[in-house]
Order: sequence, then C-alpha cells, then structure tokens
Amino acid sequence: MLRVLAVDDEAPALEELLYLLRSDPRIHSAEGATCATEALRLIGAALEGCQEGDRGLDVVFLDIHMAGLSGLDIARLLAGFARPPLVVFVTAHEGFAVRAFDLKAVDYVLKPVRGERLAEAVRRVAELVGDRATTVQEPEQIAVELGGVTRFLAIADITYAEAQGDYARLHTARGSHLVRIALSTLEERWRSRGFVRIHRSHLVALDRIDELRLEGGSMSVRVAEAELPVSRRHARTVRDRLLGRAPH
Repeated sequence: MLRVLAVDDEAPALEELLYLLRSDPRIHSAEGATCATEALRLIGAALEGCQEGDRGLDVVFLDIHMAGLSGLDIARLLAGFARPPLVVFVTAHEGFAVRAFDLKAVDYVLKPVRGERLAEAVRRVAELVGDRATTVQEPEQIAVELGGVTRFLAIADITYAEAQGDYARLHTARGSHLVRIALSTLEERWRSRGFVRIHRSHLVALDRIDELRLEGGSMSVRVAEAELPVSRRHARTVRDRLLGRAPH
C-alpha cells in the first residue's frame, strides 16, 4: 500500500487529484500540500518518522508551475535525500517532459487528469516500490566506536555476539567491540546471515562453530577459543542447524 503526497498550488486541482488518488485501492494514504514549503515540511516529517529500512513516503505527485519553487526545483531537492520518494509530475504543460525524466521521474501525467491515466502512473509506482522492497539488503558492515573514532566492522568477521544489558559485545578474532544494540535486534537482522541464538546471552555465527559438546546432559559449542553454553530452549535448533550444515 502506497503513501502519497500531492503538491499543487491550485486548490481545486489538488482536491481533484487527491480524490482520484484516494479512490485507488493501492494507496494507503494521500496528503496534499499547496506550496513547496509545506511539501518539504511534510516530506521531512515523513522521513524522520519512518523506521529503519522504511521510505516513510513512497511517491510525490508534483505540479510543475507553482509560485516560489517549481515542481522541478522540489524534485532536484529530493534527489539529494538519502531515501528520496519517487516523483510523478502532474502538469498542464507538455514542454517539460524531457527535463522531468532527466530528474528520474517515474511518470509525466497531463492535466486535466483522467482517472485511467492516473491509475497507470500509480501502477508504475507500485511496481517500483515493490522492486525496491525485495532488493533491500542489510549492510555488510556495522559501525563501532573505538577510542572516540567510528570504525566499520565487517559482519563476516564477527564470530559471536554477547548480550550486556542494552548493549551487545561483538567478538572477532582480533578483539571485541561494544555497540548499543540489543541482542534480539541483531538476531532478527542477522538471521539470514547464518547467525543463530544459542542462549539468552549469545548469538553465534553458525559457520564459526568448531565443536558441539554434550556433557552430563548439557550442551555447549566452541567458537575459536571460547566455549559457550547452549540453553535447553535452543539446543534442538542449534543441533539441527549444525547437522544440516554438515556434509552428507
């Protein structure tokens, strides 16, 4: 479901555009703005309020001719955002099409807006938003603080993570680093990278486990020089994952 902002300094045109947009079942919400200042405020608020990995706002439908900043000016500003929304121009003027697509606009809809033409623009936006969602990948590195300097640690170098209150200590072959991230958050983010929870206090890279030990009904794993306990709650998952990793 798409989150939409429509921008037009002519109130009747904006109301008609919002009516058509809100009638489309693919649209979750549609807000309106009558000037560039209001539009940029709404866009900024949407991006600030979004969660990590979320765009906050999917698309802006922009009129080109407006008092003050034009739609083209707004599109140029959006291009500098870290997670810019997509742009569709809605205008009565055909002569700006080349410049609009130079700004990577998704579509260029002429006024008066016809419902079926607008629906086609929404379809293109929905496809692009869906494509972006399926191609989002977790970063290959994580930022850590070391002596007041921010460094980037390759996730592939981490052997296991250890819970320490609201923090997690990330262990590598060359040392450890404390980061202010809950272990449960790392578990969710790194599940696809082969990390497995073995205990309420430990998250381990499966391919870094060297040994699985069973002694007196207790299970543990050896990761480099560390021997880490496996809780009963996680024992079966750990054993099954390790057996699934082993060659037949």
